Amino acid sequence: MYADVIVDISHKNLDKPFSYRIPDKLESVIQTGSKVAIPFGMGNKERFGYVVGKHSDPPKDIRAEQIKEITGLAEKSVNAEENLIALAAFIKEQYGSTMISALKCVLPVKKEIKKREEKMIISKVPVLTLEQGIVEADRKKQRAKVRLLRELLSSDRLSYSLVTGKLNVSSPTVKSLEKEGFLSVEVTENELPFSFREEKEKIPALSEEQEEIINTVTAERREGKAGQYYIYGITGSGKTEVYMHLIEECLKDGKEAILLIPEIALTYQNLLRFYRRFGNKVAVMHSKLTDGEKYEQFKKAKEGKVSIMIGPRSALFAPFQNLGMIIIDEEHESSYKSETMPKFHAREVAFKLGEIANAPVVMGSATPSLESFYRIKKGEIKAFRLSKRLTGGSLPDVHIVDMKEELQNGNRTMFSKKLQTLMEDRLEKGEQTMLFINRRGYSGSVLCRDCGEVIKCPHCDISLSAHRGGILMCHYCGYTTESVKNCPKCGSAKIAGFRAGTEQIEEEIHKRFPQAVVLRMDADTTKKAEDYEAILSKFAQGEADILLGTQMIVKGHDFKGVTLMGILLADTSLSHNDYRAAERTFQLLTQAAGRSGRGDLPGETVIQTYQPEHYAITFAADQDYEGFYEEEIQFREFMEYPPVGHMLSVQFFGPDWERLSRLSLGFAKEVKERIPEFETIKQIGPGKASLGKIKDVYRQVIYYKCSTLQPLIAVKDYMENRIGQISIDKEQIQFDFDPVNTF
Repeated sequence: MYADVIVDISHKNLDKPFSYRIPDKLESVIQTGSKVAIPFGMGNKERFGYVVGKHSDPPKDIRAEQIKEITGLAEKSVNAEENLIALAAFIKEQYGSTMISALKCVLPVKKEIKKREEKMIISKVPVLTLEQGIVEADRKKQRAKVRLLRELLSSDRLSYSLVTGKLNVSSPTVKSLEKEGFLSVEVTENELPFSFREEKEKIPALSEEQEEIINTVTAERREGKAGQYYIYGITGSGKTEVYMHLIEECLKDGKEAILLIPEIALTYQNLLRFYRRFGNKVAVMHSKLTDGEKYEQFKKAKEGKVSIMIGPRSALFAPFQNLGMIIIDEEHESSYKSETMPKFHAREVAFKLGEIANAPVVMGSATPSLESFYRIKKGEIKAFRLSKRLTGGSLPDVHIVDMKEELQNGNRTMFSKKLQTLMEDRLEKGEQTMLFINRRGYSGSVLCRDCGEVIKCPHCDISLSAHRGGILMCHYCGYTTESVKNCPKCGSAKIAGFRAGTEQIEEEIHKRFPQAVVLRMDADTTKKAEDYEAILSKFAQGEADILLGTQMIVKGHDFKGVTLMGILLADTSLSHNDYRAAERTFQLLTQAAGRSGRGDLPGETVIQTYQPEHYAITFAADQDYEGFYEEEIQFREFMEYPPVGHMLSVQFFGPDWERLSRLSLGFAKEVKERIPEFETIKQIGPGKASLGKIKDVYRQVIYYKCSTLQPLIAVKDYMENRIGQISIDKEQIQFDFDPVNTF
């Protein structure tokens, strides 16, 4: 037997594992992930490495006498690298990828960075003087000054780049406050973007429900039980405070914790709560970090300099030596599923890591994924329900408006009479409104009213969207062209943008409510890293009356001044060709509705829809998750969709449609003939993917459904072996188990 061994755990060496012969006496004990001692290099110096594969055939490109032998197993130790290697092996097996790809997924790029000097803004006056400065700046309507002085109330040192970026405070404003003596700007090597005054924020009293969760999970963890737990309930019910207490108990026991948060929810306000509670024990991962910065964060975790890693999927691979807990916030979020190879789901990988490290996994959401709630119902996950809103306020009153009736009554605008009346009322009272639309651009597809022709991108199988200035744009590849005045197919002049986008709605708001200050938040207004935080910060400080945006405005934000949420085109996502459409719609509407009335004033939500009777909409209006689940699970059972059964999506990519068709048909035929378990599997396809071409690359797909996962893994294994045997030059094949997005 032979082993492929990675000698140095870093990306630089991952492209070339080294082959070693396994001694007969060690054949049964050496497994993938084992740490072994090996002779390495010209002098055969003893080094340690990790086994990433085993095989019976000797390497073809090396003579037998050149193959060195493994010296022995390294002493058994609980080791972060061993855990990550085991995790990579699980990802390779479960999700279909090479071991190298899986290792690159779990291990950071080894890239040192120079110690960076950071400009810091440092408070120079007592708290009372800051408070007086806030009152004076507020009187003069100097909003940026108010924002900065308020932050200095709780943090006497702030990163200059954080202030000018995420807080949207300009350099002249900083200089002005420096001249007035409130602060100074200094260069420091401070690693944290904040520091804190001695009086930390007041920790709120816990409810009985919160205390029960903390006591139960902590007690079972201390007993050595690596259980799986779920916290669900209404929006604003205090899940974050529970996470903090669970982490605190973990740290008391000398253990570390990982907190997964969707990238879009990694806001300054969210992270500040954890920095204030745990200070320099916190490290943060996010997509804006360079490879070197990510490596530095992982290095801190490995060396024990930090005890808490917060971030999206990649934070799961923090090399902690004594991991005590994994928490997944907003577990229902689709961003926890990787859309690049290997296509793993962070939830399932967290379960495996919890098993390897003997650490409990705690999940939380107001709208759990059906997969998790299905396991809760089967007793595999212990659930806790939070029934009281603790963030202030009460659940909003929800109004469902039938837009078909609005049209029959002569209202052709995007705003129902009910929503218009409530918006006018909020503007008069000086209260804030949020408007959510699942759209982007000035309008959607450009359609000919005579022949039905839709103007499509020449490089992608998707319609172009109309933008201001007479521009048509593809949101997949970035292709742009001038708008057309006549249909290219029939010559008709009846061609125009169809469906509304955020820009068009913003224009309509300005026409109807000229007195309103409006902020728009979508992919086009948040192109730079700091744009997102700048818009949120302005709205949180009361500098706008209305925040209009796409999905990014409904992800966990807590604006006390918002008393009205308007949801436009609520049912748009129901029309998607996706078995999860109802679930996504329910989750989105429930989260959106919960943004209103989180302060002292009561809130209202208006859901505008053309399908007012649809169960996803009615249950979302009532914030009734269990009612929705019971309805939706019947559909999943009837169709054998996850979580009742399992799916495998086999995705084919290539530049030539005919070659791709022959390849997918050939694989489909072989699988049917060669897989013994095929009689338990249902096959759909092969056929054109829902997006048949992107950036001049054609896409085809085969779906396989089965009540158990193992036969689908057998299909994946067979195809993987065949890919290695046949010549595929220009095509690619990818596997996606229980896909979150249909292909």
